[in-house]
Amino acid sequence: MRLSSETSQDSGAEYYARNGTITKLEELNVIKQSDDMHVQGKQSLRARYIYGFIFFATNLVAWFFRDYGAKFLHPLHNLRACKTDQDECFHAGGVLRVSLGCFIFFVIMFATTSGARKLHEFQNTWHSRWWILKLVLYFASLIVPFIIPKSFVLLYGDVARIGAGIFLLLQLISMLEFIAWCNSNWMPHPQSKKCGFSGLILATISFIASYGGIIMMYASNSTCIFNIFTITWTAILVKVMMGVSLHSKVNEGLLSSGIMGSYIVFLCWSAIQSEPQTGKCQEHWRSNKDSDWSTIVGFLIAICSIVMATFSTGIDTRSFQFRKDQLQLEDDIPYNYGIFHFVFAMGSMYFAMLFISWDLNHPTREWSMDVGWASTWIKIINEWFAASIYLWKLLSPVMSKKVEDGEVSAQHIPPSV
Repeated sequence: MRLSSETSQDSGAEYYARNGTITKLEELNVIKQSDDMHVQGKQSLRARYIYGFIFFATNLVAWFFRDYGAKFLHPLHNLRACKTDQDECFHAGGVLRVSLGCFIFFVIMFATTSGARKLHEFQNTWHSRWWILKLVLYFASLIVPFIIPKSFVLLYGDVARIGAGIFLLLQLISMLEFIAWCNSNWMPHPQSKKCGFSGLILATISFIASYGGIIMMYASNSTCIFNIFTITWTAILVKVMMGVSLHSKVNEGLLSSGIMGSYIVFLCWSAIQSEPQTGKCQEHWRSNKDSDWSTIVGFLIAICSIVMATFSTGIDTRSFQFRKDQLQLEDDIPYNYGIFHFVFAMGSMYFAMLFISWDLNHPTREWSMDVGWASTWIKIINEWFAASIYLWKLLSPVMSKKVEDGEVSAQHIPPSV
């Protein structure tokens, strides 16, 4: 009996030793998997900047084809699609072909990564790694548009107008979500007794910038009736948005209306800058025609603005999701790859329209971008649309509440009445 008890004690010790070893191995595997997920998450976040750099380089390639491609890229004249006319592969045609190549690349990335959900899936590996293969795919996408007929390129140019409009809509949605985030994080709740000092400072700066910009635009456009009307209407919109946001039934505060006001003032200023240098409205710009450096710096700032607008809209994927209350798990992808690449595909159409000023046959000058009456009116309409959507977002909860109150009161009316 003593021997059997000692044997059972030994077997029990061995069992607990084995069980403890298994537990430690499981803990090590969990830690290793967690580290792998952390590394893959970092790779995914770094991949965004690589795609942003690819998009920036494509903008520079499109500008080079538009302004200097006909002078320096002589071998392209031997291509079948480029023999008849220089405009088919250079100038506006070159911009459309480069934009089409960029569009093809990001559409392929959208199609191959849109189903990604977890970091351990193949779509995440394809999105975050294999850069040599993706560079080959990118250059192949740029080559294909230069061997297709002109009719397909012109068709893409017509479709690009719609895609650029979709991009502006996505950018507006992202802007509204950013304003809501600022308002919820930097301004206190209406029933709270907190001051929200940082939010008030930012709101004050926004309104000073808005009205300061309006005054400066008045001073530099005092002889143009069209510009005076546009600036005056912008000032009215800023005032109306501030009044509605401060109304007791809305009670949204100053911060959101201040940021939105500065945004539409910027759109108004950008629309005035896009007016062609003909007529009375642009006499002050023609007087500064010798300032080449300011033109070049403004052009480079415009390209960086396109890239930053596309990049910031692309990474803000939660703004375009229907459900925003889902918990972020450790093995979930940090952002939606499909939405990210879709925004960049629409952004490729958008920069094409800016380079050719929304007109397929528009003769553009060197170091110029988004100049013409078509560009001016698109920015003005975008400004009015942004202000309308913002006001609707403020008033829709109040109106829906009134409808619900009316339905409740109607249910309490006696049938005899």
